[in-house]
Amino acid sequence: MKTLIVFAAIIFIATFSGCIERQDTPPDSVRPDLISEENGNRIFGNVSDTAAVSPGEIWIQGLGTFTFNPEEIKTVREDIFQEGYFSIFDILVHLEDTEQIELDYYFDPDMNTYVIVDLNGHDNWWYDARYDGGWRERSVFRMDHYPYKDNMSLRIVRESSSRLESIYETYRDEIIRKEENDGKVIVPEVIITGTQETLVFENVEVKAHDLRSDMFQPGVITAIDTILTLGEEGKISYDLRWYESIGSADVVQSYWVERINHDQSHLRCGFVYEAGDWNFELFRGNHNHIPSDIRVINSPEYVMYFWICI
Repeated sequence: MKTLIVFAAIIFIATFSGCIERQDTPPDSVRPDLISEENGNRIFGNVSDTAAVSPGEIWIQGLGTFTFNPEEIKTVREDIFQEGYFSIFDILVHLEDTEQIELDYYFDPDMNTYVIVDLNGHDNWWYDARYDGGWRERSVFRMDHYPYKDNMSLRIVRESSSRLESIYETYRDEIIRKEENDGKVIVPEVIITGTQETLVFENVEVKAHDLRSDMFQPGVITAIDTILTLGEEGKISYDLRWYESIGSADVVQSYWVERINHDQSHLRCGFVYEAGDWNFELFRGNHNHIPSDIRVINSPEYVMYFWICI
């Protein structure tokens, strides 16, 4: 367990993370947007129309910038995405289908992801991505799981073969772990660090709650399902709140964890999270701006929510 490392890094994260910029939470008496309440667990706000509709751009190293209409893109991951939603990888497939690039790829079941073999005569491709209001950051999240949203900035870049292989190795480990658990997503460690306590839950079987049924197929499990699962089991209580925008980010359109037990977000203080393999904790690839309600998980080594003020 890396709890001590987490404590040491929180000050660093609090200084540089841009995950929180929320307004103070009004009292319950003036919160008419409560849509669900059960056993102390509350959800505020309904999902809006979240499908991307604005023209998008993607820059590919050595090739330049390509534009696309998101309404024309279909997903190759119909097991993950609902119709009208797609990933970063699907944009490349669309450009190949429309003969704007040459793309050779295949699906690897041992990693549960599509792998790029060759793009216009070169191999070893990865991405830089940021949602509206964010910035470029290292990410090891599967490209064909990464949901596209309006106002997103995308770059496809060459990466070293050694780094790609280290990423792929964690994918293989996840699928082995999932298969050993008969297809269940059982997270070895779920860590919640609040203002006064750190809770560690071991071998949590995360259940799908279909919170984002607009975007994902039934049964798809996301990082936020760890919170909903623990709440359902009576091990924590929580509040979730829907945000259309946050600060300078006009397109957010996600649920955020506003409260866990006695810790309630306010102003620039609240919970952020990360999930994945310990080899890529913090800014090595797991800590990024993908909201936890749209971060699909396979079978990560850990999921961690922690409190920061920025």
